[in-house]
Amino acid sequence: MQPLTIGRIALTAGVNLETVRYYERIGLMPPPARTASGHRAYEKTHLRRLVFIRRSRELGFSIEDIRALLALAEPSRVSCAEVRVIAQTHLDDVRAKLADLTKLEGILAATIAQCSGDPAPSCPVLDMLAT
Repeated sequence: MQPLTIGRIALTAGVNLETVRYYERIGLMPPPARTASGHRAYEKTHLRRLVFIRRSRELGFSIEDIRALLALAEPSRVSCAEVRVIAQTHLDDVRAKLADLTKLEGILAATIAQCSGDPAPSCPVLDMLAT
């Protein structure tokens, strides 16, 4: 396979070009080889790693969790038990956020139900937001 440019790897992985540079700068992406003219030359392994990072971010994993998951994905370090701990902690966080959003939905729905929509000097939605 011919090496990929930074633009091509970003496009293929579905991320911004600056995102690739950022992940390299913070050490999530290993530095690629360089061409004779100094351009980055990415390989298929870089692309797989970048897609893994993008997907992990989409699912809400933190940079540090992704760093740990990438380390655990190394052939010599694979540990499903450790990956499970990270995933379970993330799941607990997601469930807590869902509970908070459910409460928020109830508050907003009740407040909006009190609003007639007519021009009035007092608005329940604005009153709720001011408190």
